[in-house]
Parts: sequence; structure tokens; C-alpha cells
Amino acid sequence: MSEARTILIADDDRAIRTVLSQALGRAGYNVRATSSAATLWRWVEEGAGDLVVTDVVMPDENGLDLLPRIKRIRPDLRVVVMSAQSTFTTAVKAAQRGAFEYLPKPFDLKELLQVVGRALAAPATPAAEEEAPEEKLPLVGRSPAMQEIYRTVARLTTTDLTVMITGESGTGKELVARALHDYGRRRNGAFVAINMAAIPRELIESELFGHERGAFTGALARGVGRFEQAAGGTLFLDEIGDMPAEAQTRLLRVLQEGEFTTVGGRAPIKANVRIVAATHRDLRLAIRNGQFREDLFYRLNVVPLRLPPLRERAEDVALLARHFLDRAKSAGLPFKQLDQSAIDRLRAHSWPGNARELENLMRRLAALYPQEVIGAEAVDAELADAGPGMAEEPGRGPETLEQAVERHIGGFMSAQKDGLPVRDLYERVLAEVERPLLRLALSATRGNQIKAAAMLGLNRNTLRKKIRELDLPVVRGLT
Repeated sequence: MSEARTILIADDDRAIRTVLSQALGRAGYNVRATSSAATLWRWVEEGAGDLVVTDVVMPDENGLDLLPRIKRIRPDLRVVVMSAQSTFTTAVKAAQRGAFEYLPKPFDLKELLQVVGRALAAPATPAAEEEAPEEKLPLVGRSPAMQEIYRTVARLTTTDLTVMITGESGTGKELVARALHDYGRRRNGAFVAINMAAIPRELIESELFGHERGAFTGALARGVGRFEQAAGGTLFLDEIGDMPAEAQTRLLRVLQEGEFTTVGGRAPIKANVRIVAATHRDLRLAIRNGQFREDLFYRLNVVPLRLPPLRERAEDVALLARHFLDRAKSAGLPFKQLDQSAIDRLRAHSWPGNARELENLMRRLAALYPQEVIGAEAVDAELADAGPGMAEEPGRGPETLEQAVERHIGGFMSAQKDGLPVRDLYERVLAEVERPLLRLALSATRGNQIKAAAMLGLNRNTLRKKIRELDLPVVRGLT
């Protein structure tokens, strides 16, 4: 029988040390626990332990500061970082300094045991990346949904993998794309963004790949495209779902071959960029309708990253509101605070415009109201003036699911020239409801299909069949 592996625990909270020691001991590990970073460092220097589980904040030293030193003397010793400071920067620093995993507190003991098992079984970790400079937080929120985003983005900053960001308008897709760039390997290169919905169809190829003089009427000089501008950096293709078919074909060829030619040119140019794409559209539905190439989708969807709408992270609303008020003050607007009634009213709103709507509201409150402390009355007044579909009636609470579906279908019908959809409306609506329902259940259970089936009240085999039919990704997390 092989000797039990030893786990080194460092946390200044005695209760956490006790709980972790008991859980790991029951799982068959030897455990040594301390409240001191100095003691942990001594154990590491002595060659003790097969895995470190450490808190960030300790009385004598920050746990993150220990990581590079541990990696220098024992590069194969894996480290799991725990923290109640559940911010994007903490997750990124943990990844960049060589942590195997970052666990925001509070966490489930089963999750910790799974992480410990993966860490002990994993191959040797590569050297930590050079750390990005300290910056203001690009992403804000401490909800479980945002913690998953932080952990995934932190892992992706150490790679050049292509990322597909999906989410409703106003959820912060470009913010996440910029974070991937600013904290990643290519941060010294350019971040170049192009919005496919804002470029005329006939100019998209020239905008992306550039053109030679005389390539078309009005091309009086050579034009440099976005691929060349982003060389060595990141190219952000926003609203990729609105790219016309002919440009999709050209982009697919570039992704396959790793090079492109300018419009009117012949010499190939190497495509030295990281691609991050984003869309608010359901691209799988667009593929079924013949509006988007399936082969291009799979080239772009290497790592899918879904951003939750604000209504799915209501616990972040107060934090975001204060963040936006601070930004408004930095922009020269008067300092404002929110009382509890205002915060309660903000949390009750359904936020169809997501974080962008919330930011605009905070700027209006800062600019238009003389009082320093803002109450629910001012919030109600501004929400009522925001326009149709942007506010709820006071006292009625958030929009119901039935009302939201009816509004969505009504908008879809009114967008058709003859007032009717093309075909298969019943199946399309069911798919639009069923897909996010299953996706959210899988996300809430971290990909555990048994728990997701129990949550939904479905048979496990039925859930598996639905996952296959809807082509839903089931990801427990990148390792």
C-alpha cells in the first residue's frame, strides 16, 4: 500500500484549519496545518508536503507573495490558493504566480477534495508567467457566477486559446476581452476591436485584412487592416454573429491557414494575433437557419465563456452601483451615496440593459439630484424615465417569465416583414427557453449532471439526451 500524501494547510482562521484538516484526514491524507506563512515556508524549505493549500491574507505575509518563492525552490509542488477577497485581480495573480487552482471562500468541501485530487495527479506545472502591472479592477462582482468568470479568465490569461464570449448586450463582453489581453501573454501588443454590426458589408474584408492601392474605387493608398494592426496582440471580433457569409468564408480560411492576403494583394501575411470573438446572438440557432458557418463556429468556440445577465447576479448590484458612482465622481460628477431603500429598489429591477443600464442610471443620479444620499424615490423616477421596456411599475416587482417570453416573441414577430416568422416558431421558442434553463442548471452544479437532473426534476438519461440534442457544452472547469 502506498504511503499517504501530505497536505500543508496555512490559514489564520482556526475554524477553517480544523474543518479542512478533518475533511482531508477523513479522505486519507496526512495533514499539517499552521496559521503562519513563516511556518509554511519553513516546511516547504525542508521538503515537506506533497501539496500546499494556503489562504491569501495571513498575519505575517500575503500567501500570494509566497507563490513565486515556492515555485523557485520546488517547482513541482502544487499550490491551491483560498481567499475571501473574491476579486478578479486575486484570481489573476494566483494564476500568474503559479497556483494550480484558486478557490473563493466560502467553498464546498467536496469541491476542495476534487481540486486536491486533481492537483496531486496533475503533471508538473510550467513556470509562472511574468506578472502584469497592477491596474484598477476591470471586472466587478463577488457572486458565484462572477467567481466562475474570474477563475476561467485567470486560467485563459496564461494561454493564447481562441475565446468565444456570449451574453446579452450590456453584460461586459468587451471588458472581459480587454482583461484577457491586458493580463495575458500578449499585453505588450495592441488590443484591436472591430464591431461587425457597425461595418458596411462591402467594407468588412478591407477592414479586417487591409487593401492595396487601386484594389477598388476610392482605394488611393494601401490600407492596413485590423489583423495587421493587432499583430503580436489581440483582435476582438465583436458581434461576430452579424458577419456576412462571404466574410465568414474568408475568416475561416485565415484561421485554418494562419495567414491572409490584403484585398487586391497576392503576398501572404502571417496572422500573428489572438482571436477573441463575442456575440449576443444564439449562433447555434443561426447555424440551423443557415446564417452562420458551423465550421467557423467551432474554430472560434475553442473556449466558450458565457457572461451572466445582471438579473442572474442580483447580489452584485449594490457593489456595481457603488463602483459606477465612484467612476462618475472620478469623471467630475458630484459624490453620491445610496441608502438601503435605493439598493433594495435596484435589486428588484430586472435590468434588461444589464450593467450598462445600471451605469447610465448611476451617472444620471449623480448628475441630476442635489442630495448626497439617494433614496428609492429618485431611483424610481429615473427608471420610469428610461423608456419602454426599461423599467418596472413600482410595486409590481420584476417581470415574470411569461411576460418576458411574450415580449420576446412579440418583438420577434414584429421584426418580420409579413408579421410572421419564417417557420418552426414553436420549436425555436422551446429551444430558446430549454437551452438557457439546462445551461444554468449545469453551471449552478458545476457540470454535475446528477445534481443538475435532480434540480430540474428530470431523469439523468433524459438530461443527457437533452444535452446531446441541444449540443450543450458540459465543462467542470479548465485544468
